[in-house]
Amino acid sequence: MKLLSIALITAALLGGCASMNAATPAKVADGALVGPNGMTLYVFDRDTANSGKSVCNGPCATNWPPLMATDADKPTGDYMVITRDDGKKQWAVKGKPLYYWSKDSKPGDKTGDNFMNIWHVAKP
Repeated sequence: MKLLSIALITAALLGGCASMNAATPAKVADGALVGPNGMTLYVFDRDTANSGKSVCNGPCATNWPPLMATDADKPTGDYMVITRDDGKKQWAVKGKPLYYWSKDSKPGDKTGDNFMNIWHVAKP
């Protein structure tokens, strides 16, 4: 019985440690948030923070592809998962959906910053 208790406590502690080191969907590079591919991420002024929605759909999402999440992804830290109009999942930071800009061609590009004064580089 004592061995079983020790095993359960060990499993609980290891599980807690794993969740503390859960990977975030974005990282910081040169003061901006970047996706797993190293490309700059953006936020859209027309999205309402914490609404759980993206207003960039259809042709907008072709130019500003969302940072997609999977059904298995869970909120972590400042990051949450929202459901898009098409039912797919997207990452958001501090309640604002995250997007790439289709015109950025390599990591470090920030050509979408201040586009039409409504798109901005996502900051940590």
